[in-house]
Amino acid sequence: MNITQVTRNPFILSILFLLINSGCEKDIEKYPEIIPPETSFDLSFLKEHNPGLASDIILTASGKKLKGRFPYTADIKNLVATFNETNGIVTVNNKIQESGITANDFSQILTYKLESHDGIVELYSVDATWFTGLPMVYIYTDSEVEIDSKEEYIPGNVTIVGGREFKDNAGEMEIRGRGHSTWHFHEKKPYQLKFNSKTEMLGMAASKRWVFLSEHSDKTLMRNRLGFEMGYMSKLDWTPESVYAEVFVNDDFKGVYNITPKVEGGDHRVDIGGSGYLLEIDTPDHLSDDDLFFESNEFTIQIKEPDTEFESAEYNYIKDYIGAFENALFGNNFTDPDIGYSKYIDVESFIDWYLINEIAKNVDARSYSSIYLSLVTGQKLKMGPLWDFDLGFGNVNYSDAEFPEGFWIKDNAWISRLFQDPKFVSEVKERFVYFKQNETYLLDIIDSTATTLKWAQYENDKRWEVFGNWIWPNAVVYETHLEEVNYLEDWLSSRMAWLDEAYKGL
Repeated sequence: MNITQVTRNPFILSILFLLINSGCEKDIEKYPEIIPPETSFDLSFLKEHNPGLASDIILTASGKKLKGRFPYTADIKNLVATFNETNGIVTVNNKIQESGITANDFSQILTYKLESHDGIVELYSVDATWFTGLPMVYIYTDSEVEIDSKEEYIPGNVTIVGGREFKDNAGEMEIRGRGHSTWHFHEKKPYQLKFNSKTEMLGMAASKRWVFLSEHSDKTLMRNRLGFEMGYMSKLDWTPESVYAEVFVNDDFKGVYNITPKVEGGDHRVDIGGSGYLLEIDTPDHLSDDDLFFESNEFTIQIKEPDTEFESAEYNYIKDYIGAFENALFGNNFTDPDIGYSKYIDVESFIDWYLINEIAKNVDARSYSSIYLSLVTGQKLKMGPLWDFDLGFGNVNYSDAEFPEGFWIKDNAWISRLFQDPKFVSEVKERFVYFKQNETYLLDIIDSTATTLKWAQYENDKRWEVFGNWIWPNAVVYETHLEEVNYLEDWLSSRMAWLDEAYKGL
């Protein structure tokens, strides 16, 4: 009898079925499934054991992950946890834990290991967010003097708590106010901090001078960050880094700041060598008595570096160079590769600087201020670095820069003339495609930054009450950070779409 005949015989088939089932049942009895007992591990931090807490904090659990947020007053490196009784031993980094007694450093994610007397091991990760999760910078002025001047530095010291990403640091420093409209119109003030010697700040290359951007009118807190991100994508020589941090002045919480190096020449900054120039197109009402500047045919241009004097050789060199460039640019042969504008400027830098500011429709970058240029002797004039985007991306109500439609930077006197050269227009159109192709990347940057600022924007609003209130010169007012972020993303997408069609039509 072959196998086919066996399987077609109903009687034999039924006997086989019974034998197979019987064997399976015996196997189950012999090798029962081991199911570990259900356990629940609860972790809390009681104010009676932790002096820095105003109330008890109970961590929330999601599977084997426990999370919680702690005030800045908590001693995050010395917290005592309380947990429920367990059938076994609880350890952290091989150290036995006693509920309500053992202290640990929770500045990093810790793993609690639960090992029962039966040998069953469970691992729980404990993620304690200290305040907002951002680094914290504590500034103390001597005698707690108030920072109320943009001209006079006040001495003091600073302590930098880097959190999970950066090193702690400290040092002596001086600090003063900075900015123009941001200083005069806003409650939350921007600052410039100067160390006594070059000092690393939150992972950024060592420097003496650091700028604390308050981002007060920009309720997303990320327009400067977004502008800088386009700079990192570009061919510009240098774009400032920036890191968010929570700032305290004489133990008064001032909110979240965007900390960035000052725009200046030097290593890891604007590379102007030993004989170069850092310039800024500015407006006369921004200049102080000790600022050195000259008037070109089109702009007021301040000489930021080198430190020189009126009518010196350095002064006359750069004044004459800009004059020669403008004469070539507005001359009859301005497109000539040998005697026209391209003899004097690095065209790639002009195109990238233009496009980034045009995409942002950066209101001040058309002709007003924070328009930087650099020149190394013997080379060509370059645009950049980028700066000052807090009133870009639709965050202004006093000009057409509010709207995603329409050119803006194209009306800059130099740029407008450059657009009369078909070759320049062609290069702009080709280069814009690169930025347009990275639109999704920029939107992702906005989303990821919003996640980073999840708690920071909340605490900043508690301090300054920005949401739901108009702050100069907001174009729109929303009740939440999410709505502000959505507005920024929608504006950027609309802007990219408009420019895409507009450039195709040139």
